[in-house]
Amino acid sequence: MPYDWKGGVVISGSFQGNDQTYLVDALKQLGNGFVGVTQLAPDVSDEEVLSLHQHGVRGARFNLYRGGREQLLYMVSMAQRLHDLVGWHIELYVDSNHLKELSTAILQLPRVSIDHLGMSEGGLRDLLHLVEKGVHVKATGFGRVKLDVVNAMKRIHETNPSALMFGTDLPSTRAERPYSHKDYELVCEVFSEKDFGKVLFQNAMAFYRVQDH
Repeated sequence: MPYDWKGGVVISGSFQGNDQTYLVDALKQLGNGFVGVTQLAPDVSDEEVLSLHQHGVRGARFNLYRGGREQLLYMVSMAQRLHDLVGWHIELYVDSNHLKELSTAILQLPRVSIDHLGMSEGGLRDLLHLVEKGVHVKATGFGRVKLDVVNAMKRIHETNPSALMFGTDLPSTRAERPYSHKDYELVCEVFSEKDFGKVLFQNAMAFYRVQDH
């Protein structure tokens, strides 16, 4: 079913580090309806955060999956600072097998989403516990996860119909299989018309506050 709306979310890649030029340029070219999520150094100034916010950035990402565990030392305090300053949320690239040990910290974050369905089958129960507490989950990276994608999507949606947010994960850097249009078609097959509208764009529009940009 077509929708008369154009927009989306651009995620700064982990390999781009704290260089904001790529993301800002992309948002300028894409225009209204598109917002961004980026990585930030812990000592980033308020002025830089406010400038990024004006360019459409709406969240900060922590990569705990690829050697970023030291970010836990400042994640909660930084998340609160960003939320108080500009209302940003936090995105976590993390293996769900580690969610039990991280749950106390994650539940202190004002607003948070977890990438790629949590990556692993073994931590799905812990992921669902966080979903019950208001954590959002991105249905992305089907070619990089080690779990039953259909089962995970269904259980997350059943736990909280507002939690699941589909995305392409393009350019699928380091994924075993890059994004395919069949990933989109799978979501349409799994969910009813009412529900796939929420998963494909309504949940994300509300979470990323796309209308504010």
